[in-house]
Amino acid sequence: MFLGEHQHSLDSKGRITVPSKFREELGASFIATKGLDNCLFIYPLDEWKTIEAKLRALPFTRADVRSFARFFFSGASELEIDKQGRILLPANLREYAMIDKELVVIGVGSRLEIWATEKWAQYNQIAESSYENIAENLVDLGL
Repeated sequence: MFLGEHQHSLDSKGRITVPSKFREELGASFIATKGLDNCLFIYPLDEWKTIEAKLRALPFTRADVRSFARFFFSGASELEIDKQGRILLPANLREYAMIDKELVVIGVGSRLEIWATEKWAQYNQIAESSYENIAENLVDLGL
């Protein structure tokens, strides 16, 4: 399970160091794709395969299913960690997430998210103000 928040910087070649506590769980290769809220989602291959199977099971005749699948899969790249614990974030993903230099890697249970530091701060500010309401709604859903 991925937990925590880690501040990092992008190097001049577009690489970031993956927090050491996440490397083993990610495995030798994993998938990065465009996430929601202008962040990147990072999935271990097993989790990716589960999500892929769920998306494949949805009716492709629905426009919303096709749109989401196109967005989600077209932005995906298989990545590997180098010997120094770094990954190269593809330019299209860095552009999508508006990552120039400073970034945050967060653990969100079954996946990692990578955020531009400014976007993460903005998101947190908005989310904190409604955290209690969100929690109440989740309890109503059975959490």
